Amino acid sequence: MTEIEIGRAKRGRRAYAFDDIAIVPSRRTRDPEEVSVAWQIDAYRFELPILAAPMDSVMSPETAVALGQHGGLGVLDLEGLWTRYEDPTDLLAQIRTLDPQAAIGRLQEIYAEPIKAELITARLKQMREAGITVAGSLSPQRTKEFAKVVVDAGVDMFVIRGTTVSAEHVSGQAEPLNLKEFIYELDVPVIVGGCATYQAALHLMRTGAAGVLVGFGGGAAHTTRTVLGLAVPMASAVADVAAARRDYLDESQGRYVHVIADGSIGRSGDLTKAIACGADAVMIGSPLARATDAPGQGFHWGSEAWHAELPRGQRVEIGTVGTLEEILFGPSRVADGTMNLVGALRRAMATTGYTELKEFQRVEVVVQ
Repeated sequence: MTEIEIGRAKRGRRAYAFDDIAIVPSRRTRDPEEVSVAWQIDAYRFELPILAAPMDSVMSPETAVALGQHGGLGVLDLEGLWTRYEDPTDLLAQIRTLDPQAAIGRLQEIYAEPIKAELITARLKQMREAGITVAGSLSPQRTKEFAKVVVDAGVDMFVIRGTTVSAEHVSGQAEPLNLKEFIYELDVPVIVGGCATYQAALHLMRTGAAGVLVGFGGGAAHTTRTVLGLAVPMASAVADVAAARRDYLDESQGRYVHVIADGSIGRSGDLTKAIACGADAVMIGSPLARATDAPGQGFHWGSEAWHAELPRGQRVEIGTVGTLEEILFGPSRVADGTMNLVGALRRAMATTGYTELKEFQRVEVVVQ
């Protein structure tokens, strides 16, 4: 661990982003066709180690179904437009045409509409009827209010996602969510985050979570670093949380908690580096928001952008490159890592001689 003196009274640990590291080929190579990128969390197996971020620009009930049919996991934002409005199609179109200077204010107005429990039920039912694994996300602030509705609607995987989620939230204003009690009482596996440090991850693992999100999410669309001064150098964060997973495995005598990188994964190379640093899977937003069939159709925003008091995100135009299927499986028509994400992961694993994701976590990496 390298610490640098910032000034006489403060030292900081050197940490690395995905752009700071590279994967090193070994002496052995394999055919990409022999590589498996499947992973399993709890009782659910997925052919792709990809979860879609619960963002309205990325996931609708339809795109969640499409990703599920392709082998990934689509996570629907249960505080988004689809649970506030019967048909948000016109609002999505309006958001895409907003003047950048007026976008935040209008988003705050649109998302001021109350969440409706009956729409949560209806959207999850629509996903369940398609035969996919059903996943929905709530913020920690809304979890107690709507958890029963979500579970009763038949969700398979419950995601509690916030900028920073701790197992020890302290509040003098209201009784905070007790994650350990909440997860213990649920009959479905819970994925919770984000977190960025070894200690925070270890505490979340001790709550009984099946998976832990690493990072703040919303990478391409959030301004958390500018507004709050918080940032996550993801290569170091994933490696730190992977170490917590290893130590918790010993502490719990064999309970494995999945590490899911959530943030700063914009291109296929970032995806491969996340797994090389120890992630079991990745949660991505902007790569899927570039799909022509995504709800945002080339525009991207997250819940940080419409926060009523302190917005920490924005609506950004990232453009489109192809369909969801082409972004996942190709063929790619560009050489910038925005298409054929799965093909790139397979080739990286094959080039370094690995056939399974867990093996690929042992690949050598260097700091550039």
